[in-house]
Amino acid sequence: MMERRRMDVALLMLVLGHLAAALEVPLDLPQPPTITHQSPQDYIIDPRENIIIHCEAKGNPHPSFSWTRNGTHFDVDEDPNVTMKPNSGTLVVDINRVKAEQYECVYQCTARNSHGTAVSNNIVVRQSRSPLWSKQKIKPIVIQEGVSLVLPCRPPAGLPPPIIFWMDNYFQKLPQSSRVSQSLNGDLYFSNVLREDSRNDYICYARFPYTQTIQQKQPISVKVLNKDPADERKPTFLIPSGPFSSKTVLRGQVLEMECIAEGLPTPEISWTKVSGDLPTKRTSFLHHQRALRIVNVSESDAGDYRCVARNQMGMVHHTIHITVKAAPYWITGPPRNLVLAPGENGVLTCRASGTPKPSITWAMNGIPIENSPQDPSRKVEDDTIIFADVQIGSSAVYQCNVSNNYGYLMSNAFINVLSEPPRVLTASNKVYQVIKNHRALIDCSSFGSPIPEITWFKETRTSTLDGYPYIIHDNGTLVIDGAQANNSGKYTCVATNIFGIYENHVYLEVKESTRIVKQPEYKEVRRGRSAVFECKVIHDPSLIPTMTWLKDGGELPDDERLIVDSDSLTITDVTESDAGVYTCIMNTTLDQDSASAELTVVEATPTPAVVYERPDPPTDLELTDQKKKSVQLTWTPGDEHNSPIQKFLIQYEDSLHHRNQWHNLTEVSGTKTTAHLKLSPYVHYTFRVVAINAFGFSNPSSPSRLFKTEAAAPDENPTGVHGFGTEHDNLVISWKPLSALQSNGPGLHYKVMWRQKSVDSDWTTVTVANKSKFVVSGTPTFVPYELKVQAVNDHGAGPEPAIAHGYSGEDLPLAAPEHVQAIVLNSTVTEVHWDPLPSKFIRGHLKGYKVYYWRERSLHKHNPHHAEKQILTFSGNHSRGILPGLHPFSAYLFNVRVFNGKGEGPPSPTRQFETPEGVPGAPTSLIVTELNLDSLTLEWNPPHAHNGRITGYTLRYQPVNNSNELGPVEEVELPANETSFILSNLKYSTRYKFYLNAKTIRGAGPAISQEAVTIVDEGTTQISHPIARPPPRRPPHQAPPPSPFGNVSSSIEEDGALISWEYWGPEKNVYVEYKNQNSEEEWQKELVNGSQNVMLKGLKGGLSYRVRLVARGHHDQPLHLSEELVVTVPAVASRQVDIATQGWFIGLMCAIALLILILLIICFIQRNKGGKYPVKEKEDAHTDPEFQPMKDDDCTFGEYSDNEDHKPLKGSRTPSSGTVKRDDSDDSLVDYGEGGDGQFNEDGSFIGQYSGKSASRDTAEGHESSEAPSPTNAMNSLNSFV
Repeated sequence: MMERRRMDVALLMLVLGHLAAALEVPLDLPQPPTITHQSPQDYIIDPRENIIIHCEAKGNPHPSFSWTRNGTHFDVDEDPNVTMKPNSGTLVVDINRVKAEQYECVYQCTARNSHGTAVSNNIVVRQSRSPLWSKQKIKPIVIQEGVSLVLPCRPPAGLPPPIIFWMDNYFQKLPQSSRVSQSLNGDLYFSNVLREDSRNDYICYARFPYTQTIQQKQPISVKVLNKDPADERKPTFLIPSGPFSSKTVLRGQVLEMECIAEGLPTPEISWTKVSGDLPTKRTSFLHHQRALRIVNVSESDAGDYRCVARNQMGMVHHTIHITVKAAPYWITGPPRNLVLAPGENGVLTCRASGTPKPSITWAMNGIPIENSPQDPSRKVEDDTIIFADVQIGSSAVYQCNVSNNYGYLMSNAFINVLSEPPRVLTASNKVYQVIKNHRALIDCSSFGSPIPEITWFKETRTSTLDGYPYIIHDNGTLVIDGAQANNSGKYTCVATNIFGIYENHVYLEVKESTRIVKQPEYKEVRRGRSAVFECKVIHDPSLIPTMTWLKDGGELPDDERLIVDSDSLTITDVTESDAGVYTCIMNTTLDQDSASAELTVVEATPTPAVVYERPDPPTDLELTDQKKKSVQLTWTPGDEHNSPIQKFLIQYEDSLHHRNQWHNLTEVSGTKTTAHLKLSPYVHYTFRVVAINAFGFSNPSSPSRLFKTEAAAPDENPTGVHGFGTEHDNLVISWKPLSALQSNGPGLHYKVMWRQKSVDSDWTTVTVANKSKFVVSGTPTFVPYELKVQAVNDHGAGPEPAIAHGYSGEDLPLAAPEHVQAIVLNSTVTEVHWDPLPSKFIRGHLKGYKVYYWRERSLHKHNPHHAEKQILTFSGNHSRGILPGLHPFSAYLFNVRVFNGKGEGPPSPTRQFETPEGVPGAPTSLIVTELNLDSLTLEWNPPHAHNGRITGYTLRYQPVNNSNELGPVEEVELPANETSFILSNLKYSTRYKFYLNAKTIRGAGPAISQEAVTIVDEGTTQISHPIARPPPRRPPHQAPPPSPFGNVSSSIEEDGALISWEYWGPEKNVYVEYKNQNSEEEWQKELVNGSQNVMLKGLKGGLSYRVRLVARGHHDQPLHLSEELVVTVPAVASRQVDIATQGWFIGLMCAIALLILILLIICFIQRNKGGKYPVKEKEDAHTDPEFQPMKDDDCTFGEYSDNEDHKPLKGSRTPSSGTVKRDDSDDSLVDYGEGGDGQFNEDGSFIGQYSGKSASRDTAEGHESSEAPSPTNAMNSLNSFV
């Protein structure tokens, strides 16, 4: 009796527990931890990525986290490779410095706060593995036709197991059928083989899913013979073996069974369940009926299954007994959290099942409940914990663990004892929408402890909502079945418990349903014509519908022939592929409606001759629905002439403003016959329609009747309003006038308004006739104005015009920039700075600043330089600018001016800056004189561009051999006041190349080069290039000659004649002129402005040329001429060529030497053939058995060692010291043939004995050496022949 009462109490409390479980505790209230996210129990990781073990929990206060690893505490702070995410228990393992396998363990996370402790599942971390296939050599398979065959795959065991498939060398899947199929373990089975199965690329592939790697087995070669084909036979099973087998599967998993049979012809497989029917919804067949799969296995799937293999020769069957076991599973779900008020009762239930029956254990805050503190309000009865008269201190987290041999379940559930007034969690003033006659669901999610009682009111709180059509669920949701328009309105949800009351307001809107009132209809259309499906809808005005068209249940083809409008679908130029069912779906956010129709395409009626032409013009134009600014035009299309009309062009004539001029108004689709036309006021309209198909435009239709629109005030104002000044005291206001069509009525004129901006003044207004500008005189200079232009006609004014902005006229700037200064950046670049000029002095739109600068003089010559002024413009509001390209070591003057749209202002005071020294230019000339046997004299002129104070010269020179290869460089430093230098200790009859450059304190400048050859010892002088003597140089203390040219010189280079000079004149047009000395032809000239040297190319060898420099004025008149120079170009450059140093000769000699060496080796082998030679026993014992001589017939190696070939023959001539001379050949024919004691056989082979090795050879080769004959010795032998 007592036990019966206990069960009744338990059932009552179970109901109370379910009611409490529906509550979700707001996170701002105290509560024990709840684990919200954790890694799976069997956690397979990618070894290439960091390990992340998830553990997230919520609670108030926020929980702290700890971990165990393999059952013991895991101190995360002590492991440098592991970090825990902030405010989380998630672990991140950095595997960059360690291997992932070190962290393959069992982990468990604990989340705790002051109200309890929650624990996670045991998380078993294992890394995925994709081991390599073991290397093996697979022998080719040769088999008779008709015999069964199994090709094993046997992939390496991976984690998780790999996915198996068979492909060929071209990565194409091998075809499978009822005869050839893959088994569940990956092997490839042939019920019988055919000749076409012969191939050498049966390749098994294994794909490992976690690492996304694919490995392949060595290809298997199969050759099928048909010499003795197998006979037909009845089936036998390849797998499984025997008549019976058994298998165990877990509930909820996938059951796979397979039967693969061999036989000829190929057997067919069928499956049945002996003790019942197969579960059709969960059953599928794989691998051509070879495998049976049942998903989501239940206990009802246990029993006997039979597979039968049949062919025309007989049948065989196999029975598989299936046993279903079950890991623990929840019956009514895991335990749910309890929220109770003090003094209330509740129940935690952990109801689970399994096969075998699982055991259930409880824990509180992670500690077995039997070891937990006693609680008088708690009682544990198997899978249930009963709480009675709970108090505030009873809050805790309970863990339920259910386990058997096949697995376990673990779940956390807390009991939270709270005293809380009610609160409604549903958003306030939320709007619910529902379609008329549909069910309305209005939420009132609440929380409180004790659980609040929910009541509902509509509009006013006069009476509660109870009874039809209202239903209130336990969770507070209000249900209205078949909502009507009168159910719309304001609803109030009231939550009440012993601690208070809370109300919340929401709104319900009942909408009209969406309905298709004109559905698409069945169409039968000839090919090439058009089809139109209409789909017209009515819907609630507050809902926006969206139309979607489908074809045969799928999306419409992406084809421009299919045109979707707001209420229709048009298909032009219909083809057979367009046939099908078309569905119109109208969607809103709340509901939808749909309708379908079929399109059938038929062949066009054949005609003797199909004529394709332009369409006929439309007819029967009518004007309807006439309004002030619109009209509807309808027409009847003309004959299409076998080409569908693509569109209609609607044109109009305005007989009031533009008589006899037709204008395009709009276009509509070729499937339309009406158009709604928007019109302008005060126009006399006449319309016509033109049809257009693929072959062109039809003739225009006959005009419609006249339609006049009434005049009205303008509905737009002129555009493009601008304000600018043409003088310093005016303002020109311009605009784009309206057209006659835009005027909307007679008497068009404009109201022009202006006022100064930023000044509190009234608008000045004038009325202007139909023009496009107005000039305001007497304005201040460059003042901003606000402008407006409004269109007006006899019927009123246009809309309020927008304000435009402009300026009155500009004037020249009044002032110059101040605080102008220059900052020299380097010898050729200076930065100029100035203060921007205030806008009141600019008197216009600032365009920028101009810097005028010019070179006053060179700091080297101290004489003025009359250079033209240069100008750099810096657009915009700049305060600095860069002056590039300056001359080093020079004095410059500059000033700065501002400029606007009118022009430039006054210049700033002229300032000066000096550029520092730079590197000098190249010396203007370099000539070689007084050539002797071992010395010569170099003379030069200073650079034309000193760019500073010359501090000295650097002379570098180097010999040049006959192959134009340069020798070592010698360098000589020379003082600045020298212009010549005697170079001694040179080699006679040697060509030298000289480089001379000048230096300043900034460094060395570019070099001028020259070449010369010292005198040969016979007393003759060879100069690689003739040098033209320059005219006598001007002494440094004499006045400049009348001609501004000086130091004119020449030298012959490989590319031509180099002409150098100095020039002091002001003219910029400087030319070099030259012509043949013995010819009367005109002078040829080259422009050389700003240069001091030029290379004349294309001169003919063996001729002499007259060369001069000319400075010309503005009219190309020669003002100054230099003295003429005679330049002789040699016919052929004189160079001695040493044949021994030429590359082609050396290559030829090497090739000849190599051929002779090969001939000697062949001769040596021929003389030694004929068997093994008798040698001393000691030497025989040391012969390398692995190294054998080359055979005569096939160039393979024979019996004796090559190292014996290097031993001198007994009786051969050697020095008394026992060493071989360098000039003697080791393999000399003299040593083998003449003057020795050795004897030769009839075939020429030597039959004497070898002598011992020389000391030098033993030292060089070492013991048992088998090196080839030395190439040096071979060359010595060659030299003895030569």
